Amino acid sequence: MTDPAAVGPAGSDSAVTDPAGRSRWRRLRRLVALGLAVLLLVSLPWLWTTLTARGHIHAAGEAPDADVVIVLGTAVAQDGQPGVRLAGRLETAAELVHSGRARVVLVSGDGGGTSGDEPAAMTGYLTGRLGVDPRRVVADPHGLDTYDSCLRAREVYGVERALIVTQSYHLSRAVTLCRHLGIDADGVPARCSGCGTALLLEKTARDYLASGKAAWDVVRRRPSAVDSPANSAVADALAD
Repeated sequence: MTDPAAVGPAGSDSAVTDPAGRSRWRRLRRLVALGLAVLLLVSLPWLWTTLTARGHIHAAGEAPDADVVIVLGTAVAQDGQPGVRLAGRLETAAELVHSGRARVVLVSGDGGGTSGDEPAAMTGYLTGRLGVDPRRVVADPHGLDTYDSCLRAREVYGVERALIVTQSYHLSRAVTLCRHLGIDADGVPARCSGCGTALLLEKTARDYLASGKAAWDVVRRRPSAVDSPANSAVADALAD
């Protein structure tokens, strides 16, 4: 026969196993809390760019006036012409110029990129197909990334006030960097007519990660990749 004393009171089995269950639950809660803390820490740069740009992003038809509109470069097509995203940026910038909201376009990109000369392609598209006066276009061939484009616009070309044109997923980071680097910047989202959902999700995720690099560049005050003397091209174009 089984000794009743060995069995113990009802519920004793759960009493034996419950401490282990509670321990597992505590470990799970700690892991969840740690995961949330890591997510918050990783998201801080993205929150910084998003919150700083709030109130400084406008549709093209509602954008405030500025002497200069800065168009940020991206890869060109194999034939040397702007791809869908870059063409959308240039079309939006041309609209701002033709409507009188901006007077000069500063196209900033990689003049020696693997896909070709971005500023040259941008200039040709603006002055050709889009009908912008060539005297109103200035090209910076050393805007190797968003940080460089903003820093050089301020330090090399003397831009103090500007509209920034790029796609919406990139715009908050661009506006925040330019404002932090001394430009009174407002952003205008560029057209992206050929951008599908998958592409937009990919670019949004990429920009989320890129915000960490942007914050680090600001913290360490990274100098421009290419050291250039002051350039009066923008001032000359405005005076013309």
